[in-house]
Amino acid sequence: MALRISDRSQCVMQSEIRNMSIECDKVGGVNLSQGVCDTDVPETVRREAQKAIDDGLNSYTRYDGIEELRLAIARKLQRLYGLTVDPEQEIIVTSGATGAFYCACLALLDPGDEVVIFEPYYGYHVSTLQAVGLRPAYVPLAPPTWSLRPEALERVIRPKTRGIMINTPGNPTGKVFSIDELQMIASFAQEHDLFVFTDEIYEHFVYDGRRHVCPLALPRMRERTIAISGLSKTFSVTGWRVGYAIASKEWARPIGYFSDLVYVCAPAPLQRGVARGLDLLPASFYSDMSMEYAAKRTRLCRALEAGGLPARSPEGAYYLMADISRVPGDSSKGRAMNLLAMSGVACVPGDAFFHEGGGESLGRFCYAKKDEELDEACRRLAGLGLSMRARS
Repeated sequence: MALRISDRSQCVMQSEIRNMSIECDKVGGVNLSQGVCDTDVPETVRREAQKAIDDGLNSYTRYDGIEELRLAIARKLQRLYGLTVDPEQEIIVTSGATGAFYCACLALLDPGDEVVIFEPYYGYHVSTLQAVGLRPAYVPLAPPTWSLRPEALERVIRPKTRGIMINTPGNPTGKVFSIDELQMIASFAQEHDLFVFTDEIYEHFVYDGRRHVCPLALPRMRERTIAISGLSKTFSVTGWRVGYAIASKEWARPIGYFSDLVYVCAPAPLQRGVARGLDLLPASFYSDMSMEYAAKRTRLCRALEAGGLPARSPEGAYYLMADISRVPGDSSKGRAMNLLAMSGVACVPGDAFFHEGGGESLGRFCYAKKDEELDEACRRLAGLGLSMRARS
């Protein structure tokens, strides 16, 4: 038999997000495709990580992370959501939130099991499921508000359905699941005895008076929820790869063992840096950040509207989906490439977030950018003038 790559490699190709970043680099454009979050790292977080290196915290940590960070996470959960979590048995520090989800899938699910995914989806969630032999079961959210309809959930339940993934606030739409929707999902999970995996990495990016609801805090959800988050987005340290999973001890332990097997541990001194950030940064840091990103969101929405690419203002995270149908092209990828050529601004083609069409007229834009870069992108987009009359 000839040498070949594995079958699973077919579902782990380079993401369209990274593809568009490469295309943007080729033309020296403004990259609104990848959520690199290039705003400043808080000084406290930087200083404490540097001090940890100097203090010698450079070796392996315990498989579930340093005690200081696990305690800081527990205090945060109590402070924000009223949750009492055992930092010794119910918190696993991981190599990013993506690492937490991957290890949770390995620990709790078997090949052939199905996991409900809400569409539009974040591609890494789907690729992770497929890479470990799981099957995504797609539930479409209804545009333009991306609302969840209960009948859509019932249509996908099968004997092999074992879990649900909730990404709130969400990538790519900026959707924040309402308390009613979360309670609907909770009831569904309890009725069908499903795990609930969450991706709450954007929990502090919520706008217009909304509050993030942690599904783990809902009644009767502690025993089945694996809550996943991290510090990459909040502290603008996407390259540090420090995430975590919260779960009952019977689930946390095997998740931690797989994390040890695959990643060994998250970077030791960087764990110290984010731990001190969680403990030392005031509440105003988070509220100020939310206000800052809400202003960025508004600027980008206005520029897109002026350019003929209308977008619904997102409720959270730092992405939005815009209507790019007025850009020439016979697919969302073609339109995204033409938009890059016309404006020098990169977005992600909408079909990267749908499994069977549905995103052909959409593009995802990220506004987690420094003001000068975002302002330049807005200037270019607003100048497009892609009105219906101009297109006709």
